[in-house]
Amino acid sequence: MKIGIIVAMDKELRQLQSLFTDGNVMVQKCGIGKVNAALGAQRMINEFHPDIIISSGCAGGNGDDIQIQDVVVSAQLTYHDVYCGKAIDDTTIYGQVQGLPARYETSPELLAKATTLDCGVKIHPGLIVTGDWFVDSKEKMREIIAHFPEAKAVDMESCAIAQTCYLNHTPFISFRVVSDIPLRDTDASQYHHFWDSIAEHSFQTTKHFVDSLLK
Repeated sequence: MKIGIIVAMDKELRQLQSLFTDGNVMVQKCGIGKVNAALGAQRMINEFHPDIIISSGCAGGNGDDIQIQDVVVSAQLTYHDVYCGKAIDDTTIYGQVQGLPARYETSPELLAKATTLDCGVKIHPGLIVTGDWFVDSKEKMREIIAHFPEAKAVDMESCAIAQTCYLNHTPFISFRVVSDIPLRDTDASQYHHFWDSIAEHSFQTTKHFVDSLLK
């Protein structure tokens, strides 16, 4: 099995590259944001031909049960900054690119494997919402959650990778370590503290998941 792992930032890349030496696992950085994520996923599919793509990185968390360093795994994914309107098609909903799924679903088999990992970290299956916005204020988070109250995590890449994988018929799953909880934070201080003090070893869940696929 060939497994592709996509991250957005150098600091995520360094942590994950140190965990994988198998030639059947490729870790690549795409860059931040939806366009970079989609281009990176397409490049990986064209050049590496993976059997599955994993998005790994950090995200803002949402929900009373979510804590920093918990992991959210994608049960569903959508965009929090996409709206195609109702002028042409009144069935398209907020977050949906017209003509594509309203939400991208992770396969039940992959989701079951992810949520039963025993790696000492609390794993939450749920909705990940993606947009080109670093959420550094409670006001912006409230705006997002008004549309998606059930969202467990907010990031800038996962749904764009999911869309690319959907169009290429490539299985996909996202693991997002909660680096901050915007509704409990001020000026992204939790996010900066995460990278300064507690990010080390935060991506072991992805390692455990890959190991379970390669058994």
